[in-house]
Amino acid sequence: MTDNTPPDEFEDINKVVSDEWESTTTPYERVRHVIAHTYSPASADTVAEDARTSPKTARKHLNTLADEGFVVTATGEHGGTAYQRSPESLVVEQAADILEHVSTDELVTRIAEMRDRLNDYRAEYGVDSPEEVTIEQTNQILSETDSGQSDIDAETLQDWQTTRRNLAFANAALSIANAERFVDGDLRTTDGSVPV
Repeated sequence: MTDNTPPDEFEDINKVVSDEWESTTTPYERVRHVIAHTYSPASADTVAEDARTSPKTARKHLNTLADEGFVVTATGEHGGTAYQRSPESLVVEQAADILEHVSTDELVTRIAEMRDRLNDYRAEYGVDSPEEVTIEQTNQILSETDSGQSDIDAETLQDWQTTRRNLAFANAALSIANAERFVDGDLRTTDGSVPV
């Protein structure tokens, strides 16, 4: 025998999750969460809608986040203020994540490896950046000449760009680690010696 009674009506799962989020967080936390995941400028009204708060409350918290350096402001299309996450806060977050998962000594080793890889690319292609390689290749195509420089494939180009970006994040993480040691009164370098 089968039961043909229809199941209870399901609530809209998005509404349930949103209601729970709203009841377990403050407006500040919701505004910060929304702007942390907003990579293009957004109005306070847009952030307020996503954060389930009023535009006035969102604007207040966005201005606080701007004062803290987490958010940058710009003039929007219609003259109003637009908000977006600051690039610096992204770097700090990435650096903190690196420090959480990688020891300082391992970080120093990885930085040296990335520098070596970038130096290898510079030596092989005779330019300082992957952008210069693509400019050179474009110029060669337009003038139909060959300067003797090797063509760079998309995978190598992407690796060069990614390595350069990762090196910047790793250097930021190492700077933060060194600053923390300095602030904590430990002036030793990663090899145990005291800097002069």
